[in-house]
Amino acid sequence: QVQLVESGGGLVQAGGSLRLSCAASGRTFSSYVMGWFRQAPGKEREFVAYISGSGGNTYYAGSVKGRFTISRDNAKNTIYLQINSLTPPDTAVYYCAARSSVVLTTRSSDYNYWGQGTQVTVSS
Repeated sequence: QVQLVESGGGLVQAGGSLRLSCAASGRTFSSYVMGWFRQAPGKEREFVAYISGSGGNTYYAGSVKGRFTISRDNAKNTIYLQINSLTPPDTAVYYCAARSSVVLTTRSSDYNYWGQGTQVTVSS
């Protein structure tokens, strides 16, 4: 069982930056693929980025590539999402998720554990 707790969301002006964190419980954190997803009001949850257990492989959705950076610190059981050049369409609840497999995937249904989410609101 893995518990995930996100933090770092908030209200920011367009063009600003935020750093989201996701702290995980459990002793085998480095074996989990970790992902970030987001859900805007009235829209389906969408993939943002994933990172492999070692941190050596990352992948981003096209809409965030070049602006968002996913990373992890296995010693701290934590992953991060650095988000830069924010725009109002980035407004959403951001969720981190864990997958108990080494297979990398963008599908939300493939992730086993989810955090409660952190709100990011970008004002124009």
